[in-house]
Amino acid sequence: MCGRYAASRRPEELKGLFGVEKWEPEETLAPDWNVAPTKEVYAVLERPVKDAEEPDPVRQLRKLRWGLVPSWSKTPEGAARMINARAETVHEKPSFRRPFLARRCILPADGYYEWVTGVDERQLEEQGKKKRPRKQPYFVTPADGSVMALAGLYEFWRDRTLPDDHPGAWWVTCSVITTEAERTPLAVAPAEGPGSLADIHPRMPLMLTPDRWDAWLDPARTDPDDLRELLAPPAPGLMRAYPVATAVSNVRNNGPELLEELAAPEESTLF
Repeated sequence: MCGRYAASRRPEELKGLFGVEKWEPEETLAPDWNVAPTKEVYAVLERPVKDAEEPDPVRQLRKLRWGLVPSWSKTPEGAARMINARAETVHEKPSFRRPFLARRCILPADGYYEWVTGVDERQLEEQGKKKRPRKQPYFVTPADGSVMALAGLYEFWRDRTLPDDHPGAWWVTCSVITTEAERTPLAVAPAEGPGSLADIHPRMPLMLTPDRWDAWLDPARTDPDDLRELLAPPAPGLMRAYPVATAVSNVRNNGPELLEELAAPEESTLF
């Protein structure tokens, strides 16, 4: 699962990293170190520019809402539950099947957060304790400090309760594709903590290496088998993970201090 990530790079930097040809300054987003479902996020995608003379796809940097609303949905309710699409089934699920073939994007991130439970919940139950176990957040990021390009899908949804000329008549929403977490050793592992991503959580967002960006964004590629090959996890050993303060667990907290590495997990019973 990917339910929270950080995205602090400025649009000017993202334009250069991804070869973006079109970006509108009015779609500027503030750096966000605690991106949560239903927030607006940056997405790199390729499609023709609306009302342009040339019909050719253009690589664009757009802001989308995180939490996909299928085009056929009657209401946007449930978008917060559609933040992830599983790589293994994305080609066959009704909500993701069409976007997978025609509306793929990249969601740039600094890295993502995942939480590890401090004690076994069953142990608490056996002891008759009702207190919820404490969870230690970890930040997972490319070991070389590069951008983390999350494979994503996007979709258009029309709010039929609004007139055509209303600015909120159309929603453009997105979802992050996830895959099985790596069980190989991390490129840089904390002195006290998990040795692999699978030790933190069984799922992880699918990161696309630069050699796959063009193929993933190309709207002319519509063969499902061909596209599924692009969903193979990247080579192991590219990531690092480290413990961060539990302040990130509250979505109201936001700032670069959330990425500061702790010397050790706050909860000593984690590992």
